[in-house]
Amino acid sequence: MQIPAETVKELREKCGAGVMDCRNALIEAEGNVDKAFEALQAKGFQKAAKKAERVTGQGVIEAYVHTGGRVGALVELNCETDFVARTDEFKKLAHEVAMQVAAMCPIYLSEAERPEDCEEDAASVCLLSQAYIKDPSKSINDLITEVIARTGENIRLKRFARFELGG
Repeated sequence: MQIPAETVKELREKCGAGVMDCRNALIEAEGNVDKAFEALQAKGFQKAAKKAERVTGQGVIEAYVHTGGRVGALVELNCETDFVARTDEFKKLAHEVAMQVAAMCPIYLSEAERPEDCEEDAASVCLLSQAYIKDPSKSINDLITEVIARTGENIRLKRFARFELGG
């Protein structure tokens, strides 16, 4: 099956996968961009699961201070190599997570840290479970998993802190 270069480019821009991965996914999906995107996402989640046990000794500390200076957040986002830590995509992920912390006031990093007697919904108090503020169809964990699939490295959100003036 012949796949137009424009279709490969469209899929590549949508998911960030490699050219050949996009082309192969489009061939398997018989040219359907949405089906190819879903297939690439599934592969990305599988790749991310395989990388989950790798050591993440590099990374960045990202600070975000909201306009007006009344709310701010710090996050520590780790990866395997300093090469990935210096990429724009990794830095953007760290910034997006810091904005999420400032906007959504999470209390716990993950559901594993949430006490059993906590009555609040995990999706509202656990950062990794929260809906991403810019795309509610994704969780923060999904956002990180997508970057893992694109970079080929394990990425782990280690910790965060939120500050509010007078809080």
